[in-house]
Amino acid sequence: MQASERYGTRVPSELVALGLKNREVADAIGTTEHVVKNYLRVIYDKLGLWNRVELALWYEARRHEQQAGA
Repeated sequence: MQASERYGTRVPSELVALGLKNREVADAIGTTEHVVKNYLRVIYDKLGLWNRVELALWYEARRHEQQAGA
């Protein structure tokens, strides 16, 4: 089972967008900080992002698009 199947992209991205640290994200989803760091690297690579600030901005932009379309 891949990380995206266990956690989904939304949950860690949402928690990062809320300003949680890796340790706090790990506690929230029931895993280790190391797993969160690796998972975020995969998300950054897939989305073409460099850091958690860009991820938070990306997440917020998508959230607003969904709200506007609803």
